[in-house]
Amino acid sequence: MSELNPAQREAVTHVSGPLLVLAGAGSGKTRVITEKLAWLLDRGLAAPEHICAVTFTNRAAREMTDRIRARLGREVARALRVCTFHRLGLDIFRAECAAAGYRPRFSILDQADAQQLLREAVTAEGASNAAMAALQSRISTWKNDLVSPDAAATSAQDELEHREAAVYAHYQRTLRAYNAVDFDDLLVLPFTLLRDDPVALTSWRRRIRYLLVDEYQDTNRAQYELMKLLAGEPGRFTVVGDDDQSIYAWRGARSENLTGLARDWASLKVVKLEQNYRCSQRILNVANRLISGNPHVYEKRLWSAAGHGDAVRVMSAHSSADEAERIGAEILSGQRARGHHWRDYAILYRGNHQARAFEQVLRDRGIPYIISGGTSFFDRAEIKDLMAYLRLAVNADDDAAFLRIVNVPRRELGTQTLERLSRYAGDRGVSLLSATWEAGAAAAVGPRAAPHLQGFGRVMAQLASAVEDADAEPVALCREFLDGIDYPQWLRDSRDDPRAAERAQANVEEFLDWLGRLAQRLEGASLAEVLNHLALMDRLSRDDDDTSRDAVRLMTLHAAKGLEFDHVYLVGLEEDLLPHHACQEGAALEEERRLAYVGITRARRTLSLSHARTRSRFGEVQVMTPSRFLEEIRGEGVVFEHEDQPASHEEKRARAKDHLAGLRSLLGES
Repeated sequence: MSELNPAQREAVTHVSGPLLVLAGAGSGKTRVITEKLAWLLDRGLAAPEHICAVTFTNRAAREMTDRIRARLGREVARALRVCTFHRLGLDIFRAECAAAGYRPRFSILDQADAQQLLREAVTAEGASNAAMAALQSRISTWKNDLVSPDAAATSAQDELEHREAAVYAHYQRTLRAYNAVDFDDLLVLPFTLLRDDPVALTSWRRRIRYLLVDEYQDTNRAQYELMKLLAGEPGRFTVVGDDDQSIYAWRGARSENLTGLARDWASLKVVKLEQNYRCSQRILNVANRLISGNPHVYEKRLWSAAGHGDAVRVMSAHSSADEAERIGAEILSGQRARGHHWRDYAILYRGNHQARAFEQVLRDRGIPYIISGGTSFFDRAEIKDLMAYLRLAVNADDDAAFLRIVNVPRRELGTQTLERLSRYAGDRGVSLLSATWEAGAAAAVGPRAAPHLQGFGRVMAQLASAVEDADAEPVALCREFLDGIDYPQWLRDSRDDPRAAERAQANVEEFLDWLGRLAQRLEGASLAEVLNHLALMDRLSRDDDDTSRDAVRLMTLHAAKGLEFDHVYLVGLEEDLLPHHACQEGAALEEERRLAYVGITRARRTLSLSHARTRSRFGEVQVMTPSRFLEEIRGEGVVFEHEDQPASHEEKRARAKDHLAGLRSLLGES
């Protein structure tokens, strides 16, 4: 406590009512949360099992758990509930699902399987497949805003909206029939259950007697309302957030939840953390000037005791290729001449397409790099196969999983056979897998297909029986099962390139190793619980890149939130890029300004902003206009290069020398 600054200490010790901590970038918010937990425990204000700390990603939850373990010990860390909102929702729903008509072994559908169900709903309701992605987003928004299918239908203004609401209703009925939920349901269903069941609500309020919420500015309406239910009228909570870092409106975040606190709890106390421990003062001055262009309910101004630091540079490049070349040369020079590590550098941009030019330059110069994002490990076909088998083993009603793996490996069950089975199952009111165990299914699908279908049913019955064994070791069970269905041979037979088959098998091994580690971490958890945890990790852990590698990081500004680097290049500061062409005014422009603010405040020591005069788009060279944000930051401590200033002869020679050194490094020459 003695090492906390006065504002941090005030945030830690205030426990007499609801508290909002406005924590500016780099102001030590995670430390405040950790110390607050210690304060509550040391003074007997709450037992470990009655405290819940909520954040938004598994990575953030792990970081918080590690800090708590280091500060308070392993036993206390184990007793505390430190999780994401969706994990909390899953725990509540698992305990109360019977009240909503769900059986305990419900499935959590990933995005691809949810999309398949939605596609079926679109077809059934006669809607168009053309806007599937937009419709999936619309339904997600409805759920996050707690809009039911009936409410969506009531508020529909035209034929298109009526049809979308009908698809939404059909999709929800199908989920219920499959005893399945999607990711958004893990917020909506727990809220609905607790809202409508006073006994369950009282029970959960007894379990969670103090609530801490990190990254509060990113909450959507469903999360806010769930928090409000759990905290109750006394407001036993501390929420920590920063309105200047609210950058997720596109996925449902509502920055107005900050103002909602004062409306719903008149006794709300607000504490501002304005001392930054990350950036130099010049970087903070730039950030403060930029964000002052946005309206604020609570004003704050970041400051640093770390000194003025280097001037912030604004680099003007002739083209996107020139921008990448110059930055690549500077990074190479910094590593060779100044002894910097590659991991000290980050290149941040608005859109993923901007990475290509930098990838080419970094490869050419032999500079190792990591691109954040990309295909999730769980989106690989072989991993989805394994997950589908395991999901179906613990939930016989999971028709989406059944359809994915009924022919993996191939069992000669064609489309007509599956259509006949589906009609039979529908008439009987049972799932597809349950139908395979009924004698009538053989007659429905015909004598040729029946043995293959029954064989699949026996395979799944054996796997389901093995999963029921509480003493079964998950990895050994999975290996034995995969060998039994000859899945490794299927991987080889289904891929033309032997190297692709080897990579797929390596992914399977990685998945099994991961499953083993996870089972150990979740001591005593059933395989079903392990699978549900994996499903959440898929959605919440896509930012889990290997941070231990010594490599330059390339990432979008959204992905950079929560990270920090010694040297940051924020690139592409041009109109239509940053701010984005679809975000030129109003609330959308304010969010773009916050996005640039997040990028600026990732830098610890040096910050360089760049823009290009021309970019190639769709085969055409377009003249670009510098971003309005560059004018907004103009002032002391910012050095602008002249737009028309060409590279000097010496600069060109230095770049060529660095480029040659990079090529030699690639070839292993000294």
